[in-house]
Amino acid sequence: MRTLKALSALLTYPSAGLIAALPEIAAVIEVDTLLGKADRAGLLALIGHLRDGDLFDRQEAFGLLFDRTRSLSLHLFEHVHGESRDRGQAMVDLIKVYEEGGFTPTTEELPDFLPLFLEYASTRSPQEAIDLIAQPAHVLTALAERLAKRKSPYEAIFRGLLSLAKAKPDKAALAALMAEPDPEPDDLEALDAAWEEEEVLFGPGAASACGKEGLGAKLRQANRPAPGMEVPASQPRTTIHHSGSRQ
Repeated sequence: MRTLKALSALLTYPSAGLIAALPEIAAVIEVDTLLGKADRAGLLALIGHLRDGDLFDRQEAFGLLFDRTRSLSLHLFEHVHGESRDRGQAMVDLIKVYEEGGFTPTTEELPDFLPLFLEYASTRSPQEAIDLIAQPAHVLTALAERLAKRKSPYEAIFRGLLSLAKAKPDKAALAALMAEPDPEPDDLEALDAAWEEEEVLFGPGAASACGKEGLGAKLRQANRPAPGMEVPASQPRTTIHHSGSRQ
């Protein structure tokens, strides 16, 4: 799915290369009939925001949002495992999934970095790609809501992903995630406290929710997925990881 690759690019650290590629990215989004009119308009508005603004301002804004604020981390396991030891094993297992899928990342990012995960999903069949991005629906929804609160045009990426996935997040998992601290990037004391939080768990018994209906049967021993993240019987699922380094 070319749109997933386009969204992956839009979610990377703004660079001169990304700005140069914006017309091509816009062309991909404009013709994608899987995205509704409102989703396409939001994404094109983000492209205009990146294209027309000062590059250094865009870079600073990106860093404040995604690098500095834990609640907006682009590393998916950050929202599932926090800093627990399970996160490292989940990373190892996700790398194996990439390898078995014939996917060789060309970046030093951690495997759960959302843009990297989207790039991997873009190499799969349409149905498998949809199944993959549907898995962390509660994380994508929480990120969309937090970005909406900040009136950030990056919200459009997460709304678009949720539209493509056609997935509704588990209410309990989303509520637990939304209850986590969400400080503003200029509140240094609150940011420090948020980064010191323990591992994030979603709902009662989340630590044991690792069966075949978990984030991925293939990775069930490494993951503690939120309730309701079901795995299609025909498709093994994947997991994701990220380091937040700039591209």
